[in-house]
Amino acid sequence: MAPAAGREGPREGSRRTRQELLSRTALSVFRLNGQFLAVSEELARPAGLTAAWWQVLGAVLREPLSVAGIARAMGITRQSVQRIADLLAAKGLAEYVPNPAHRRAKLLRPTEAGRAAIARIGPGHAAQAAQLAEALGEDGFAETVRVLERLSAVLDTLPTPLDSDAP
Repeated sequence: MAPAAGREGPREGSRRTRQELLSRTALSVFRLNGQFLAVSEELARPAGLTAAWWQVLGAVLREPLSVAGIARAMGITRQSVQRIADLLAAKGLAEYVPNPAHRRAKLLRPTEAGRAAIARIGPGHAAQAAQLAEALGEDGFAETVRVLERLSAVLDTLPTPLDSDAP
């Protein structure tokens, strides 16, 4: 039996609630992304970097990666990483080195100048982290990270809406 006009059944209400939660999550993450980009630009500027340059250099601090590997880790296009990697190399902040696993896809690694630029960000980064930990509490801060990482991991496993048969 269909619900009366103007009234929704429990399934329809649940669907709208889920859609509202998805919309609120997306809007919150978009806002958070903008906030993090603004803070990152402010932290990176004194080191002579942009937030995007910092992001790419940060991706290769532990080990050199290919441009495609950086793009996968960051969730952005290979072309945008390539443009930034080329700029970093031209400015002497990073360099391309041979990739033993692939003849043509070179690896990007920071130079000493790149590492020094990242090190100059450290004090501001530490201060921002301390402010967040103070405002959220250590446990709340750690839980925030876990929830965001879990959400990202789950999204990685889901089919795109066009691939899904879900209503």
